[in-house]
Amino acid sequence: MGVTLARLVGQNAGPFDRVVTSTLPRAFETAIAMGFEVDEQNELLNTYGGFVENEAPWPQPFRNYAEIIGQKGAAARYAHKLAKYYAGMMEFISEGRSALVISHGGVVELSAVGCLPDADFSTWGDSVDYCEGARLYWDEQFVRAEVLRVSK
Repeated sequence: MGVTLARLVGQNAGPFDRVVTSTLPRAFETAIAMGFEVDEQNELLNTYGGFVENEAPWPQPFRNYAEIIGQKGAAARYAHKLAKYYAGMMEFISEGRSALVISHGGVVELSAVGCLPDADFSTWGDSVDYCEGARLYWDEQFVRAEVLRVSK
């Protein structure tokens, strides 16, 4: 089912000017199944480790991740690293272009919240599932996002 879902989602996504995945095989394989060539793999997108996991276990709603990041602990530091990485990626690609990042549960939510720390996450819903994520919009900084869900 995973490959079939990735192919279906890939048919309706893109094109992308840059595709980045975690270094875990399942993320790389998802990009390939979606029909995209991977430009980069980055360990930062793999998983967030014990200290962050203790503060922000997956799964939980986006609003919970925002509250946890507000406590300024390990999860906040990790979310800040993710936001900095994403901002660097946006600076790398030219205006009007797009990138796809494939990572994992918890990483997706912390990335989105880290990129938009002042957003109202009360309507964003639960954590993402397979082949779901968040589309971030950039205008010299992250300005908004939408959660992308897969109909099941």
